[in-house]
Amino acid sequence: MEDKNDNKEKKSKPWIFPLLFFITLITTTISGAEWMYGRPLMYFNPGLSLDEVLSGIQFSFPFLAILTVHEFGHYLTARYYQVKVTLPYYIPLWLGFIGIPYTFGTMGAFIRIKEPIKSRQEIFDIGIAGPLAGFVIALFVLYFGFTNLPPADFIYSIHPEYEQFGADYADHVYNEKGSMYLGGNLTFWFFENYIAPDPSLVPNPYEIIHYPWLFAGFLALFFTAMNLLPIGQLDGGHALYGLFGLENHKRISTGMFIIFLFYAGLGLLTPFDPLEDLIWYIPLYIGFLFITMLRMRITNRTRLTIALAIFTAQFITVLLFPMVRGYPGWLVWVFIIGRLLGIYHPPAIQDRPLTPGSKILGWITLIVFVISFSPRPFVIT
Repeated sequence: MEDKNDNKEKKSKPWIFPLLFFITLITTTISGAEWMYGRPLMYFNPGLSLDEVLSGIQFSFPFLAILTVHEFGHYLTARYYQVKVTLPYYIPLWLGFIGIPYTFGTMGAFIRIKEPIKSRQEIFDIGIAGPLAGFVIALFVLYFGFTNLPPADFIYSIHPEYEQFGADYADHVYNEKGSMYLGGNLTFWFFENYIAPDPSLVPNPYEIIHYPWLFAGFLALFFTAMNLLPIGQLDGGHALYGLFGLENHKRISTGMFIIFLFYAGLGLLTPFDPLEDLIWYIPLYIGFLFITMLRMRITNRTRLTIALAIFTAQFITVLLFPMVRGYPGWLVWVFIIGRLLGIYHPPAIQDRPLTPGSKILGWITLIVFVISFSPRPFVIT
């Protein structure tokens, strides 16, 4: 006798998965070309030629390879445990047609798990399989990128105005406001210093966006770190729950969420800002902190106290150490976690401790988070 869910599954539209992948391949190829050549496809004269757009495959191929391996890590592990799960849904995103260039071409991908996962071990294994598999592919992508760097004068083909300054162009061209560079992480630092055969060929952080394999690898590490934050039901939250159990997960996840919130907003408002601005912005910011913590299982009075404490600590830290800054860009992600994803983890039906081998993998997963995390990933000067 067939289950109704099985009938629905048969009536589903399997073509949606390859269609979304194909559209995402197109959008990431366009986005890759825009980053490579420093010109948007539309609303710019000259725009990108067809050959230049097609060369964006040098970005989309490694980027989607990492993303696909990540999602199939989750998918295949779920199937191993006989958990009903969909194939990956890719989310294409290119906004050049409305005048917003330089997206990444995608908002990622996800699989939909269609039934409860029974055990803590299964939750852990399915959770970590994706980021670990994707991280391994990211290492291969970065290895290829750093061992196949173009000649140093390649950058003049993108920025011919740099050539007049020669090898010292960096001392002259990065003074303008609005320039963006990529912040470092430990993995990128390792490849720059120990894998690249010629350090003189390693691009300036402002120019990595023009090197598609390096940029794809950097973005892979960025999204891996986002997923592996040990909070809530992110992949890192699953690892945290598997390693330490439900009650310890709640404590650690709550602490990490508050620390992340503190760091993200550090320096957003400072004692050196005009008083007339602070009068308006301080209440709004404290209100933002309060709203971000609405899903925490605490009273409103406690929530407000924590919001005031976070702001006060940020304000005093910048007063004592004026050069210390966090990264406001993380406030978007911390808001999504706090309001939509949540910082707690539901208990598994079978809540038994992990096997010793899985515990080792759990610690490796947390190390991958540390070496992939960029405190300030995209810095605009």
